[in-house]
Amino acid sequence: MRYISTRGQAPALGFEDVLLTGLASDGGLYVPESLPHFSLEEIRSWRGLSYADLAFNVMYPFVEEAIPEDDFREMLKETYGVFAHKAVAPLVQLDTNEWVMELFRGPTLAFKDFALQLLGRLLDYVLEKRKQHVVIMGATSGDTGSAAIEGCRRCEHVDIFILHPYQRVSEVQRRQMTTVPGENIHNIAVKGNFDDCQRMVKESFGDQSFLGGKTQLAAVNSINWARIMAQIVYYFQASLSLGGPDRSMAFSVPTGNFGDIFAGYLAKKMGLPISQLVIATNKNDILHRFMSGNKYEQHQLEHTLSPSMDIMVSSNFERLLFDLHGRDGAAVKELLENASKGPVSIEDYRWKSARKLFDSDAVDDKTTCDTIREVFDQNEYLLDPHTAIGVRAARNCRRDASVPMITLGTAHPAKFPDAVAESGVSVKPELPVHMADLFEREERYTVLDNDLSEVQGFISKHWKNA
Repeated sequence: MRYISTRGQAPALGFEDVLLTGLASDGGLYVPESLPHFSLEEIRSWRGLSYADLAFNVMYPFVEEAIPEDDFREMLKETYGVFAHKAVAPLVQLDTNEWVMELFRGPTLAFKDFALQLLGRLLDYVLEKRKQHVVIMGATSGDTGSAAIEGCRRCEHVDIFILHPYQRVSEVQRRQMTTVPGENIHNIAVKGNFDDCQRMVKESFGDQSFLGGKTQLAAVNSINWARIMAQIVYYFQASLSLGGPDRSMAFSVPTGNFGDIFAGYLAKKMGLPISQLVIATNKNDILHRFMSGNKYEQHQLEHTLSPSMDIMVSSNFERLLFDLHGRDGAAVKELLENASKGPVSIEDYRWKSARKLFDSDAVDDKTTCDTIREVFDQNEYLLDPHTAIGVRAARNCRRDASVPMITLGTAHPAKFPDAVAESGVSVKPELPVHMADLFEREERYTVLDNDLSEVQGFISKHWKNA
């Protein structure tokens, strides 16, 4: 399988190179030249498989040129063997035909573990084979950072630098990143917002001269195709658990960067019957404004109770735009260049094509808290603020009550105790046993100005072979 850029000017690459490259040389994102497609009969035959075996069936077509079958199977068993629930992605019922899929049973209590636990193993495998060293540079709005550090901290051929917005992630999220020991782990708190961090990462990938030609950057953000690939699997898992593929499913996805819901879009294209995908956002609602009114326009970023979605530039949305424009990279490049200058829209027929599958909703902090309290009162089940936004959007946008509606439960409520407290729920979410001493662990991080040269200078001085 070959991978091509959404901007159409970068060379097609194989999986290994896409894994290590991240952003394409033309500024675009890599996507498969073609997708595997599974028949209903084939999907049906996967009922009852373990999560790791299902993941192999879904993902192997994307990596088979680079990784032998037995090695990939072993990698997946190791990846999902560290999750705290044997089902890996268990379903919890809230109401008739309404479910939450718990994607927070991994080591760092967030859905990012599904991809980043695997990504660390993929990087180690490929870098060992190539006898190569890389510097990981990533930006996080809260959860990617800790999951990336946990997934990559044992990698022998990696130095990892994670940028997070200073004082704009929850304390639990920050401590999960900054208390992990290791000489190859560096946390940078940038005096800005997530979009500032993400911009620095993108610009650094575009010009890596600050590394002096001695190494290269590798991506852990969802610009890395391997992240998207791993997230496709749990859509198949949820469907098979609830009668799929013989019935269609609907999913509501709390999303800021569009990667998690784009994985659902790909699952549908690969043959899984999905009738509706709900984009669930907070006040930073650029995706909702586009999907509801065909207007893509950046507003000022606002700080909310759901900080992992405090994003205004949704990187992975480019991958959907590429498909909506018939995979015309030049058209995508022009659209995004115009979007950086002001509001843009796409042709009405392209927008209506997207609306056949996608709905969207924006949920403010008060409604988020109301939803946490409402679901707890009804079920004694505690939602984190991001999942609460997903549940509220699902209820507001649901097209057909006979179709199972599955909200992706993206994080453990213990990561956001302030939001839970503000909801008025009488219980305090407790951290799991393996994280009970989190607030006693020593933190290590460096606060830097919102300045690209300062951040790049720090990285160039602190990677292992600098």
